[in-house]
Amino acid sequence: MSPAPLARVTARVSAIVARVVKLKPVRVFTEYGSRRGPILASGLAYQAIFAVFAAIWVVFSVIGLFLEANKPLQDSLFALISTSVPGLLDTGDGTGAIDTKTLLETGVLSWTGAIALGGLFFTALGWLASGRDSVRTMFGLGAPKTNFILLKLKDLGLGLGFGVALLVSAAMSVLSTSALDVVFGWVSIDPDNSIAGIVIVRIVGLLIVLGLDTIVLAAFFRFVAGIQIPFRRLAGGALLGGIGLGVLKALGSVLLGGATNNPLLASFAVIIGLLIWFNLTCQVILISAEWIAVGMTDAGIPFDRKAEAARLAEVERLAAEAALESQRKADEDAAARPRGLARLFRRKKRAEKQ
Repeated sequence: MSPAPLARVTARVSAIVARVVKLKPVRVFTEYGSRRGPILASGLAYQAIFAVFAAIWVVFSVIGLFLEANKPLQDSLFALISTSVPGLLDTGDGTGAIDTKTLLETGVLSWTGAIALGGLFFTALGWLASGRDSVRTMFGLGAPKTNFILLKLKDLGLGLGFGVALLVSAAMSVLSTSALDVVFGWVSIDPDNSIAGIVIVRIVGLLIVLGLDTIVLAAFFRFVAGIQIPFRRLAGGALLGGIGLGVLKALGSVLLGGATNNPLLASFAVIIGLLIWFNLTCQVILISAEWIAVGMTDAGIPFDRKAEAARLAEVERLAAEAALESQRKADEDAAARPRGLARLFRRKKRAEKQ
């Protein structure tokens, strides 16, 4: 190939690469990698294993008796947890990490419940703190300048709020199922045997999970990470993350099946599967945070309004000082100019006399 055609091909390829690099998804993944997103997600996944086990144990220690007496809510909560974290609960097929029968037999005043409560306090709060720092890293921000005790109390309250959100979601699932049963009765559709009924029930279930994931992610970015994000960008990024988590849940068995079928890892298959799952989940969370960060950067929206206000105030102060200094020099020059002219005039007069 002669030099001229080769140069044209090279220029065209360079132009295509330049356009691709400017695309938002490409810039998001570039920033995500440059800010050590995969490493941060791996650390969060490791902490999530311990936090989730302790949280599940304590929740069932507190409300186990109530759930045991309310079979529909119990089944809905188990289904929601199994969908959110595949492989965590053993519902009878012997593949889960936690036996649901053991959970329901947990007592709130037992030593195991007390130990798990302490473990929950340290592991869950530790995960929230690490998650906060990781999300803020995606925005290029440092740790928040908040009192340590107040920060931990805030994390504790938010952790309890997430637990309540899980229970509310399970209750909504029960209510929606009951409502659908009534509607199906009106139109004479069997939700268990008809294709339309099965599809509608599945769609409603996915929408409930998507709504929960979106709300939780939005709360995590806004309140846990403490970043002031405009509602439209917060909703868009959280919805994107919720869709990503939904895809993971829909493909959970496929994604984890191949990774845990190695016979050499049979004894650790459940734990390995959970680590993989939490790693993927944490990566989705951080990528959606980076998506918001890149969008705000493109729009010129500051991540920390207080810091931005302080920076602008400092810029205005320096500009005012520079203006005052310039005015002072101008005044000095103006004051010195007449004296110079007077000396010149006196010299001229002396020269005329001579």
